[in-house]
Amino acid sequence: MNNTWSKIVLIVTFYLLVTSSIFGQPIKIACVGNSVTYGMGIENPEERYPAQLQVMLGNEYEVGNFGHSGATLMKHGYRPYWNLPEFKEAVDFRADIVIIHLGLNDTDPRAWPKYRDEFVRDYINLIDTFKQVNPDADVKICRMTPIFTGHSRFESSTRDWYWQIQETIEVIAEISGVELIDLHTPLHKRPDLFPDNLHPTGEGAKIIAEKVYGAITGDYGGLKPASIFTSGMVLQRNKPIIFWGTANANEIVEIEFNNQKRDTSVNRSGKWEIEFPPLEAGGPYIITISNGNEVISLKDILIGDIWLCSGQSNMEFRLNQAATYSDDIKDANLPEVRLFNMQPVAYTNNVAWDKETLDKINRLQYFTKTEWKRTTPETAKDFSAVAYHFGKTLHQETDVPIGLILNAIGGSPAEAWIDRFTLEHHPRLVGLFRNWKNNDYINPWCRERAEKNSELSENPLQRHPYQPSYLYEAGIQDITRLNIAGVIWYQGESNEQNVELHEVIFPTLVESWRNAWSDDLPFYYVQLSSMAVGRETWGHFRDSQRRLMYEIPNSGMAVSSDLGDSTDVHPREKRQIGERLARWALNKTYGVDDIIPSGPLFHDFFIENDTVYLSFEYAEGLRTSDGKAPRSFELAEFPGLYYPADTVIEGNVIKVTSSKVKTPRYVRYGWSSFSDGNLINIEGLPASTFSTQFNNNSR
Repeated sequence: MNNTWSKIVLIVTFYLLVTSSIFGQPIKIACVGNSVTYGMGIENPEERYPAQLQVMLGNEYEVGNFGHSGATLMKHGYRPYWNLPEFKEAVDFRADIVIIHLGLNDTDPRAWPKYRDEFVRDYINLIDTFKQVNPDADVKICRMTPIFTGHSRFESSTRDWYWQIQETIEVIAEISGVELIDLHTPLHKRPDLFPDNLHPTGEGAKIIAEKVYGAITGDYGGLKPASIFTSGMVLQRNKPIIFWGTANANEIVEIEFNNQKRDTSVNRSGKWEIEFPPLEAGGPYIITISNGNEVISLKDILIGDIWLCSGQSNMEFRLNQAATYSDDIKDANLPEVRLFNMQPVAYTNNVAWDKETLDKINRLQYFTKTEWKRTTPETAKDFSAVAYHFGKTLHQETDVPIGLILNAIGGSPAEAWIDRFTLEHHPRLVGLFRNWKNNDYINPWCRERAEKNSELSENPLQRHPYQPSYLYEAGIQDITRLNIAGVIWYQGESNEQNVELHEVIFPTLVESWRNAWSDDLPFYYVQLSSMAVGRETWGHFRDSQRRLMYEIPNSGMAVSSDLGDSTDVHPREKRQIGERLARWALNKTYGVDDIIPSGPLFHDFFIENDTVYLSFEYAEGLRTSDGKAPRSFELAEFPGLYYPADTVIEGNVIKVTSSKVKTPRYVRYGWSSFSDGNLINIEGLPASTFSTQFNNNSR
């Protein structure tokens, strides 16, 4: 809806309020809908959304609940709202404001597939009906509340028909010129409030009431920029600079930045967004945001490159825990490297969380409020060691200000970082949601830890950071409008139990984030390291990660197997990992051709008689790290039956033979969970685990 129409609606609403107050008559609000409006499953009538809305609005309003369970919008549906007593009562109420929330039951096989072509006309007729009995009525229609994956028909039909209807409702709002209230977005990330996957609890009804209250009053709590905007931040160079936030509806928000002033009118949902043109690296700048009543000043703003640093505990691993911490922390004075350290309200240690923490997690308040900080010994010591060394290396090589956003969570599986819509529509990964604490999609360790953390919860739908989509909703979703340079990622330990499933999950995660940012973001990640105890799958997993690099465009992988710890999943050598990630970024993103991005990466092979000849990318100066013969090569004639091999380096090629394999077909390297491979290139960078059995190395 355009700003002019929004202002007209607000003026009409204000006029109704004033005239009703003068004549002592409350403004009548009719809540029209199905079982969600009625409040099915909510035993206390005072917790149903219309009743909660009445309390929020006060005595100057009269709110009527005209919801009927099972009602369809379409006249030829199986239970048309038009034929129900609540419809006649709503019309006779002659409301000043009408809130319509219908369409959920039209997803039924008895309705949408048969009569979908009648939906638009029937909905417009319903809107017109309320305007006919009160020409001054302000009719608002709603995007539907969510239906979750546990619904019995979700995968067979409901999911697809639901989104067809959702999109149709948006078209109806445009055709009719009525306001559209978004009930879907705030509730789609709250599955804990939908015990039957369709009907919200009283707390869910409160969220509906709050959205409707805002649409009626325009009150959204005043001027609030998005929480990512603080003094000391970095804004992305060479891309549009977008500011966004909330304020009261129809206010004018103005931003002064770089000697320019731009303003916008806040929409009826209380949201605003202002865009400035791209800038080159530089600063500092001051940004002033105002709405006529409030002024917010952000100082010491730099223009540079922002990198999102995410994953699990090895990305979270702090600088003060790393092997080189004493020198690292002492030297951490980098005023143009800025840190945004998103820390959790509770770590996923083997403890039961208290009820206050559990409640915050359900409300998606998992990350504590933070601000951008300059890199100093004090701020760096509690920041990611890998991310710190990555950012430091980039800044030293490019002299560009660097912003690092850290939101890694120990133990988190990759599926927790993928948006819900993507998973819901994925033919294989939609199964991740189904009773997630008891299904084999999820790593058993993750499920057990989630149970332990949540054991004091009284909510059977208690959320947890390891739940599919949770960390995307809590830590990614709200920053996707901020343009960034790219992503570094260190994760995999919590998905190693199913290599083949991870080969679906990881590319889906990358696609999810790139879609969210509408940008083909560089995605550089760390291959799993080495560990001897209980990590039998790691050779397969490391090779899978190597192959994924060739499937995912604009990606790169830092090898870490030479820096592993035989007994600890958290090796302390982090400086090299950050620097190896930076090599990928410098070579591929920044175009520094003389920086080699990686150690030797297996490329191709051919066989002559009993000898296999291997070639590699980034193989200049091929040698071993200790001057001894190459180790950790194995040869096989049949898959799975490998023998230790004799290996000779000839220039940039490796010859592999074995007295036990007369007709070789397959070679693998660095395959054991704790690899002792010693192959490196001229830069001293290690070769990756690989197997010729699964070769697909073509970019």
